[in-house]
Amino acid sequence: MKVLSKVFAVNPAGVNWPRAVLFLDVALVPMLVFWAFGNEQYLLSALFGVLFAWLADPGGGYGRRALRIAVFALIGAGLTALGFGLGQAAWGWLVLAAFVVTLAAGLAIGLGAHRFAAGLLLNLWFLITLGFAVGIDQQSRITNHTWAQVVAWIGGSALWIVVTFAEWLIRGRSDRPQPIAELPGDTAQRKLTRPLIMYAVVRAVVIAVTVALAFGLNLSHGYWMPIAAIVTMQPGLQQTTLVGMQRVAGALIGAAAAALLLLIPAGVNGVNQVTTLRGLEMVALVLLMHGVAIRFWNYAIYTAAIAAGVLVLIDLPSPSDYGAEGYRVLWTLCGVAIGVVVMLLAGLLAKRGAKAPPQAAEPS
Repeated sequence: MKVLSKVFAVNPAGVNWPRAVLFLDVALVPMLVFWAFGNEQYLLSALFGVLFAWLADPGGGYGRRALRIAVFALIGAGLTALGFGLGQAAWGWLVLAAFVVTLAAGLAIGLGAHRFAAGLLLNLWFLITLGFAVGIDQQSRITNHTWAQVVAWIGGSALWIVVTFAEWLIRGRSDRPQPIAELPGDTAQRKLTRPLIMYAVVRAVVIAVTVALAFGLNLSHGYWMPIAAIVTMQPGLQQTTLVGMQRVAGALIGAAAAALLLLIPAGVNGVNQVTTLRGLEMVALVLLMHGVAIRFWNYAIYTAAIAAGVLVLIDLPSPSDYGAEGYRVLWTLCGVAIGVVVMLLAGLLAKRGAKAPPQAAEPS
């Protein structure tokens, strides 16, 4: 009971509803646009384009902000094209791409903590695109174009640039602070030490292995495994037991909630099914909004809300049944377990290496 009380302990000062309402207001724009045109398969890319551009916004002067968000959006567009383009490729290409992207994201720490955080966002988005692409390509009734997914991502990111421009004008064209002040804002470059490089390599190998298991073995809904692993392994080797347990609890609660929600459209057809799907898209958006609000209220519940919202949006195009829900939760548990075990082992090795006495120099 003491452990659970620590995992779900809350910080009342960590709730930020104005921020959440702003996200909801902005995210409703792409949702209504895609509802109007009947292309909901592109909604996920637009929503994450908005959300991640917001999270990566460095603040400061408008010109600097717009340029950096644009660069982030262009890199994300490239990863969107790569992820959706690999939807029908051999699983070996998916493994190679996941390894390279994860390694590059980990090494971004050399460019500063803020760019490292942005790299982690892009890394997560790439894994989401892989899972979504493979799942949606198996649905013959849904047309999916890679270029349209890229446009949706860019459109979502551009929407946030427009919002920042409006704010800049309203605030008298003054410099603005970083929108999410709690995220790292340091852009000072640092030397890539051996521990930092090893951390990046370990993460890349783990994600490559989980992608290989998911797609190489053609596991039903197996892409939940690498997504769970990447969430669990953030942000580095110096993880506390409490944060690790919060990630585990949040990922499992989110997966279970998404699994239950995805059972709803299984028993409806026709017009009712369309209405149900749009209702669940709205539920997913509200879950993401709550995640934005409670990020620093309780990390476990925040993880649950974000995981549930993301997984619902990914799997809405796929018919659901009890077997599928069991697989989703199972692979989430496996991904979390792999991430926790690897990070604990890496942490133990790092401590052991730090305590080891230096070796005497060999005579020349």
